[in-house]
Formats: sequence, C-alpha cells, structure tokens
Amino acid sequence: MQIEILPGKIHSKSVIIIAGPTGVGKTAVAIKLAQYFTTEIISADSRQCFKELNIGVARPSKKELDEVTHHFIASHSIEEKVDPAVFENYALEKIDRLFEKNEVVVMAGGTGLYIKAFCEGMDIIPTVKQDLRDQVTRNYKEKGIVWLQEQIKEKDPEFYRTGEIQNPQRMMRGLEVMESAGQSVLAFRKGNKASRQFNIIKLGLELPKEKLNDHINSRVDQMITGGLVQEVRELRPFKNLNALQTVGYTEIFDFLDNKISLPEATNLIKNSTRHYAKRQMTWFRKDKEISWFSPEDWENIKDYVNNKISG
Repeated sequence: MQIEILPGKIHSKSVIIIAGPTGVGKTAVAIKLAQYFTTEIISADSRQCFKELNIGVARPSKKELDEVTHHFIASHSIEEKVDPAVFENYALEKIDRLFEKNEVVVMAGGTGLYIKAFCEGMDIIPTVKQDLRDQVTRNYKEKGIVWLQEQIKEKDPEFYRTGEIQNPQRMMRGLEVMESAGQSVLAFRKGNKASRQFNIIKLGLELPKEKLNDHINSRVDQMITGGLVQEVRELRPFKNLNALQTVGYTEIFDFLDNKISLPEATNLIKNSTRHYAKRQMTWFRKDKEISWFSPEDWENIKDYVNNKISG
C-alpha cells in the first residue's frame, strides 16, 4: 500500500514543473496541484507575460487566475525586452519570496528555453543594439522565414546545422548575435549548469496526436469567436515589435492588411500551432528528467509528486 505524503509533511523546498505542448491542459493540472499543496503558480510562457496579449496567447481565464495566484502573467509590456535571462531572474526572485511561506511552488508552461534557463541558468550572450534587432525583425516580417533560413545558412552554417531552422525567434536571435559579435550564438553556450538550492520535479503532459490536434483546432476557433481579431486590430500600431512576431497575431495582421481571408488566417493559425506543438514535444522529449503523464491521470500525477518530494 502506498503511503501518501500530505502537504504538511514535506521535507524540503521543491518546484514542480509542468511542461508540455500548447493545448495539452497544463493550466488545469497546475491549478489542481497548486490547490493540493496550497501554493502558487509561476507561468513559464514567453507570451502570456505580456499584459496587452490575452486571447491570442490563451491566457488563463479570470476564473482560473482567481482560483490560484499566478505570477509572470500579464506582468510585462510588449515594449519591454523579455527573454530567458529576464525570466530566470524573475522566477528565482519570486521563488525566494514564495519559499518564505510555501514548501512547494508550481511552475507551468510550454516555453522550453525559459524552463531550461530556470533549471540550469543562462549563458551570457553579448547585448545586441536595438536598431539591429529592429532591422532583423523588420526584414523577417517583410521577407519571411525562407530569407531568415538563407541568412543563417550563409552567415552561421554551424547554427544552421543544429536544425533550429523552423524557429524564427531562435534564428533571429542567432542572426542578431552573428551580426553584432561576429561569432555564432553557439560559441556563447558553455553548457555549465547552475546549482539550485531546491528540488526540481519535472512532469510532462501528453495526449495522442489526434486528440491534441482536436484541442488545438477547437481552441483556435474559440479565439476567433472570442474576439481575437479585435484584440489584434488594437495592436496594429505595435505590429513590428518582437512580442507580436508570434502565432495567432502575424496571421491576423495579414488578414487586417487584406492579404488573406479570415478563414485562411484561421487555418494558418491552426496549422502553425500544430507545428509549434510538435516542436515543443521534440524539445521536451530530449529532457530525460521529465516523467510523462496524461493530463487526466490525476492520481498517478499526485502519487508521483508525493514520492519525489518524500525522497
């Protein structure tokens, strides 16, 4: 018979990380775990942190936010620079404060690089001037991903060989660093892991491909009917900002610019989101510290976490 370790019996400080692809149900499981341990949640999502973005980034609902206190949700402006290093510092400072009153903290999100930064630390990469960053973003917006791929292949073939050539954000970052520092961004990745003074427990949530795709398609339809077009219309003055070079916004900008129809934009969002979910799974599958569960398998999730906490 398995002995359950109740919330009041925890032996050390622990962060429970819930990872997985978009649309898999991370928020619901995170809330359930946070309520079980009477604690709070830190989001590890690179877009939900922007206060101006709501529908298009599937921000947790008001009801969900009222059920459990969330951090790194609507915490920054789209005009601020937010990257893995910013998240690492934010999350570590927040963790210190939360550990003053909680033995456990829950972290949930699908931005793999943010989770990696929190767990292992970030390498120091040279600062890129804003005008260069704006130029790269503008060129990508005007010329598309093929242009970006060609630039990386020509100027940073080592980075091109890593296979990250379907991720515009990573490619733009790589191009910026090469143009600014004259070296590949890979040269600044030392691979030295930071030491954390708390336990890290990693859970991954997964669904059969067909079921996940159904979730994604349904959620995109709900975004459209829920007012995504109006949300994006109000953001048109900021369309060139890096925060808005993301799925759900670029497609609606094209619709508003009369480049495509709304049904075409909707289908493109669904397709891009499915591809993004696939890339997320590829990233997280490489992390052997993640144990995988169905989001509906609450009892096994709870037992696993309790066993890890009890040592």
